[in-house]
Order: sequence, then structure tokens, then C-alpha cells
Amino acid sequence: MIKARDVDRLLILSTLFLVVVGIVMVYSTSYIMALTRYGDEYYFIKRHLLYVLIGICGFIVASRTPYAIYRPLAYPILLVALFLLGLLFIVGPHGSGTANRWLDTGIIRFQPSEPAKLSLVVFLSYFLSSRAERIKEFYGTFLPNIVLAGMVVALVMAEPDFGTAVFLSLLVLIMNFIAGVRLRYLLGLVVLSLPFLYLVVRNFSYMMGRILVFLDPWKDPDGAGFQVVQSFLAFGSGGVYGVGLGEGRQKLFYLPEAHTDFIFSVIGEEIGFVGVAGIILCYLLFLLSGTRIAFRAKDLFGTYLSLGLTLMIVLQAGLNMAVTLGMLPPKGLTLPFISYGGTSLVVNMTAVGMILNVCIKSNEA
Repeated sequence: MIKARDVDRLLILSTLFLVVVGIVMVYSTSYIMALTRYGDEYYFIKRHLLYVLIGICGFIVASRTPYAIYRPLAYPILLVALFLLGLLFIVGPHGSGTANRWLDTGIIRFQPSEPAKLSLVVFLSYFLSSRAERIKEFYGTFLPNIVLAGMVVALVMAEPDFGTAVFLSLLVLIMNFIAGVRLRYLLGLVVLSLPFLYLVVRNFSYMMGRILVFLDPWKDPDGAGFQVVQSFLAFGSGGVYGVGLGEGRQKLFYLPEAHTDFIFSVIGEEIGFVGVAGIILCYLLFLLSGTRIAFRAKDLFGTYLSLGLTLMIVLQAGLNMAVTLGMLPPKGLTLPFISYGGTSLVVNMTAVGMILNVCIKSNEA
């Protein structure tokens, strides 16, 4: 039986707040589109509520599953993630310019890159904690974990999903840094990766276009820069208190992906600076809670697992918000717990359950 004193209320409350905001904003941003496309203004919100329910189930199961069970399963979990990512190139759509990001089993349709994030954190938590006494070694620690993690990143990059690949790369680097891997190894990896990144950007015109839009979105406000410019207009019109919940104009087919990648822009328009600041504060409280749980964990695996999962959520949130504010090139990353997107929501809520279990186990006598 889970006792109230054994759980971190801040973790649960911040997650609950973000999920509730997500429910409200998904409906607010999608009902016009749903009515126009499907003749049902509740088309997206009904599906989103279903994902929330599945996510709650994932949260409950994960919170009651001893996190130590993931330790011997780290490699199998990683292999399953690699298999699912590889399966995209066998059964997914093919052709020039076609992105293979969704796997349709006939029963469910999901993005393998989302559970791959979770599997990567579990693997790195196990690998880095098991190599704690050899953490400074290049061949014994750094090279093996970078190669295995790099396989996940490479498959995601090949979909192509450049934004998620960059996000995963940052997550891998940060977790290695936290674990105490030599800084010169990490810096060397970054330097060696730069020529490869340059070639990738040069060979994929849409990536170059995103970078050019980031540098000067007003150069082509009706074309490549349209999405970013509309995001700026949404924030600008919102002011301090916003134009009112449901009263935003940018979601009326001006701002593409208003219910997914750019939902934060609509929050800025409808709830204003107050709403934006509240969302940012909530993610910071989530970060504080996850970090606190990590440092109270009974073992190093629990510490890395809690920190990794917390960073997985907060880092993605930071990248998404930075994109909507024009601080980074568009990456196609959703806002955790808030954006419409079933796979992401279920994975993130499951991750919160795993963090909570670390908290529960650390409080046991």
C-alpha cells in the first residue's frame, strides 16, 4: 500500500496541473479544425482524453513496479526500441521526402521514437551506474554507451526526425556528464559530430530551410517563416493576461500545428504572460521535484533513472518553448503533458510513475 508520506506531492501536483492545462488547451486549439475536417468539434479532445486515461494506467503501473526490475531488463528494453525503430523501414511508408515516423500495427498507431526515449534513459541509467568505478575509462565506459545510444539516435535521424535526434543526443551527453564521464571525451564527440551535422543539413533542404527561418523569419513571412511569425503574433497579441480562453485568433488556421508543436503560442495568446509564466514555473517545480527524488534515491541506478526521466521531460519542454519563442529552429517536438499526441503523453506519464517509484522506494524503511 502506497502511503501519502511516501510520495512527492510536488511531482504529482505539477504533473496533474500540466495534464489538466493540456486537456483544456487541446480542446481550445483543435475544435475549429476538428469541426472543419471531421464534422465533430470533439474529434481531437475525445482521443486526447483516451490517451490521458491510458497514461494514467501507465502511471499507476509504473509507480507500483519496483524500479530495480528495470536493471536486468536494460539491454532487452533497448533492443526492443531498436527493433521498433528498425521496423519503420520495413513496414513504414517509403519514398523520397517521406518520413517514416509512425508504426501502424492495425490495432494501434504510435511513434517508436517516443518509447525509445524511455528505453534510452533506462539503458544509460543502468550502464553508467554499473560502470561507476570505471566511469573515466574510454574503451570500458564511454565508447560502448555512446555506440549503443548512437544506434538509437541514428535510426531516429534516418526516419528522418532531426529534432528528436538532436534532443536524444543532448540527453545522452547530459547524462554522461552528470555521471562523471571525462569532459574531453564529450567535447571531442561534439567536435567530431559537427562535420556530419553539416552534411546532413546540406543534404536535407527542409533542415536548411528551418535554420534560415530561425535566422530571419520575417524575410519570408508568408512562406517558410509563416509558422514562426504567426507564433510571434500570438504571443504579442496575448499581452499580460491574454485575450481570453478560447478567444485566440491564431489557431483559426493561421498557426499550423496549433494543437501540437505550437500549443505554447496559443497559451501565450489566450492566457498571456501570466499563463506562460505559470507553465514555465510548473516545469521548474517538476525539475526541482525530480532532482530532489534523484538525490534521495537508495542507489546510483535510482539516481540516474530519476534524473534522466526528469530531464527527458523538462529538456523537451524547454526546447519546445524555445522554438515557439524563436530562440531555436523549429524541431517538431511537442510540449510534454500539454500538446496533443498520444504516444508522447502515455510515455511521459509512465515516466512520472517510474520517478514516483524511486521516491517511494527511497522512503521505505
